Amino acid sequence: MPARPVGVVVAVEDPATPDVVALLQEHLDDMYATSPPESVHALDVERLRDPAITFVTARSADGVLLGCGALKQHGPDLGELKSMRTTAAARGRGVAATVLTFLLDDARGRGLDRVSLETGAEDYFAAARRLYARHGFVGCPPFADYTDDPNSVYLTLPL
Repeated sequence: MPARPVGVVVAVEDPATPDVVALLQEHLDDMYATSPPESVHALDVERLRDPAITFVTARSADGVLLGCGALKQHGPDLGELKSMRTTAAARGRGVAATVLTFLLDDARGRGLDRVSLETGAEDYFAAARRLYARHGFVGCPPFADYTDDPNSVYLTLPL
């Protein structure tokens, strides 16, 4: 696992910030290019502004956007990771792991019992699945409002 990137600041931020909007649109475009529409569970900016969601960005010390992620709370016990994305220029530098660690710490601070996520089953999502496996996530059945979908992989981490 790469070392924690030096100078990366993770903080709660409004997903409607212009550079974040562009990154989230890139994310949505890639999801629709990779998966059938009924299997795309990525959220747009307005849905990420839901009060049940904590949205964070990772930025360099000089403010350049490196990545983002979100934690959606489903009741008192379950959190869900959403919108994990790293900019192309920042990939391979440990940004996603830094965002993931921040969100898992937030979930623990809330007293959640577990954090789960849905990601794609396609090869495109292999790096994401490896990231989650390195952090202890294991396969699980669909959770919350998800259903069986051959294009989805469901993972969970007891906290």
